[in-house]
Amino acid sequence: MKGTVEVTDLFKGAFLLCMGGRLDRVRVRTNGRSIATFLISGNDLDRLDSDWRAGRALVNPVQLRESLNHLRDVMFKKLRRKDPATHKRYAGQEGRAHYGDRKRGDRIDQAHH
Repeated sequence: MKGTVEVTDLFKGAFLLCMGGRLDRVRVRTNGRSIATFLISGNDLDRLDSDWRAGRALVNPVQLRESLNHLRDVMFKKLRRKDPATHKRYAGQEGRAHYGDRKRGDRIDQAHH
């Protein structure tokens, strides 16, 4: 059955996208700090949510990474539009985006260690 769900968890949202969900909207709420919510629509969202909570969620890791990157990009674009100071907070010296204390970028060199 087709339905919609609103999530704030990036990983759960990425899982739902990997399983055929569609990102319909990103909303930013500010309550002392900015929080992004993702409205996702698709089939069997109740079952997928149950699988996620029960630890039965299985995904292709490459699809999960791509979905996470997509959600982050959309979220930060929305945050920058809402609060231009956010861009400065997350921009690195090399122009790459930072997420918390982790720099996003190519990590090919980590595979060789």
